[in-house]
Amino acid sequence: MKKFLMRTKRHFVQLLAALLYNLDFQGIATLSVGRSATKGVCVPGLHCYSCPGAIGACPIGALQQSLGASSLKLPFYVVGCLLAFGALFGRTICGWACPFGFIQDMLDKLGRFLHIPKVRKNAFTRKLSYLKYVVLALVVIGPLVTLAIDGVASPLFCTYLCPAGTIAGVALVSTSPDLQAIVGALFTWKTAVLAVIVVAAMAIYRPFCRFLCPLGALYGFFNRFCALRYVVDENACTNCGACVEACRMDVARVSDHECIQCGACKKSCACGAIRFSVSRSSLKQPPAISCDNSGQEEVQKKGK
Repeated sequence: MKKFLMRTKRHFVQLLAALLYNLDFQGIATLSVGRSATKGVCVPGLHCYSCPGAIGACPIGALQQSLGASSLKLPFYVVGCLLAFGALFGRTICGWACPFGFIQDMLDKLGRFLHIPKVRKNAFTRKLSYLKYVVLALVVIGPLVTLAIDGVASPLFCTYLCPAGTIAGVALVSTSPDLQAIVGALFTWKTAVLAVIVVAAMAIYRPFCRFLCPLGALYGFFNRFCALRYVVDENACTNCGACVEACRMDVARVSDHECIQCGACKKSCACGAIRFSVSRSSLKQPPAISCDNSGQEEVQKKGK
């Protein structure tokens, strides 16, 4: 039981975070959008304000809305939340506290159970991972451009792409004849986008996080210096590359902008050179270990 809990602790934390984001039990029971005062507070992960159980606001959704309503003024509260979340956690939020990240992890496991062939990361996926920065630019700059041109700011990400919002929409539409009567092409488009992401997540590890998520792109800028992250003891590291190979994200090194701090790198390191730490100074020197590629292969065999 202890070993099982150790293997699943990240998924347990993810599930706990998803539950904490959805404490509006009345909204869940009635499948309606609540308007509690807590919805003025941003949660760290991607989670739609319109979800029946939501008790907080999505930082990307809040950023879009506030930019559109601010007459080109900086929305200090939302930007401050994003800076605080990023400086403290970086993309640790993506790996441990994002409900849609948790859904993708479960879809990945479902794909393994159904024996769906997996698409491994490669040079193309590494290039494609930069697409989310384009999406981020559209989310941040797009509303400002449309506001300056015609005085109307469009929340582009929420309107056309956000899968978390689509899940909420499907839940609300499925139980409301009034909403069913008015949904049109836009709802069909977003449902199709969600369906593609769901199917893709069974063959490709976290496709939305890797290729489309603007929140992950934003948090990625903080990964190199955020408070909680994996760090490498360069004195113990042999540059065998096992950490990068074990990671299923499109990383070039531990804790770079693509790293979600899932811990796969630490498990793969036979030298004990990787630690989860609050700072480099807190990283203790590990005991001397004779480590080479053959030793790494031996450790991986034992792990299997």
